[in-house]
Amino acid sequence: MDLHDFEDVAENYDLYLNEMYKDEDNHAGFQEFYLDFARQYGSGGVIDIACGTGAVLLYLAEHGIIADGTDLSEAMCRVADEKAKSKGFNLNIFPANMTEFRSDKKYSCAIIARSGFMHLLTPELQRAALLNIRENLSDGGMLTFNTFDPHPHFQAQQIDTKDTDYSFRLEYTNKKGQREKIYNVISYDPYTQIMSGNWKFETLDDSGNVVDERIRPLKMRQTYRQEMKYLLELTGYEIVNVYGGYHKESCAGPANNVIWCVRKK
Repeated sequence: MDLHDFEDVAENYDLYLNEMYKDEDNHAGFQEFYLDFARQYGSGGVIDIACGTGAVLLYLAEHGIIADGTDLSEAMCRVADEKAKSKGFNLNIFPANMTEFRSDKKYSCAIIARSGFMHLLTPELQRAALLNIRENLSDGGMLTFNTFDPHPHFQAQQIDTKDTDYSFRLEYTNKKGQREKIYNVISYDPYTQIMSGNWKFETLDDSGNVVDERIRPLKMRQTYRQEMKYLLELTGYEIVNVYGGYHKESCAGPANNVIWCVRKK
């Protein structure tokens, strides 16, 4: 299981992300970026793949674009559906793997927001997902997804990281009104290009004592830019734009976010 498959993570996901990004938001502007993308290319239908708890899906709905949503995590889909209904939207949200989902309609626009694509841990799974999404796109349909440029300095650090080398990330209040501290650790395997990590959640009582501890795993694969270009060519896409951030920054140099906008050939 992955971090996002757990009920406790899905229920508290929005709460701890709000705390995590309150001072430094590496994804600032992402909702506006995807809204603009959907407005430009989504006249024939939009699907939000790896929709999570609905950060993009609901933002689109609130701005007049009713999209379908899918995610590998049933727990995330359930939370997204509850949030949609609380806002008066009856959206088509369904659990499915991006490598094999099928819809009864074609879409002109597919979105994999933030790090969703990076949860595909092998080139074979990446290829399967791109081919499957292509089958669900109409002719000339557009797809956007993210990778990031691997950084040798951080790779070197993470190669030597032990699975007990936790770093404190944040403290927040969970859905039950309890204080929780979150720690994480990330190691890197240069042969598989996979970042493997654990997130540790500590629940505190009123005196600050730890009364519960949960470990949740997380894996993501780093993909080099040239590798991605060849994979897109092999799976029948043409690159329309590559941005270095959600404000459509240049991608001429290294970028924390590499945002691919590609068209089905």
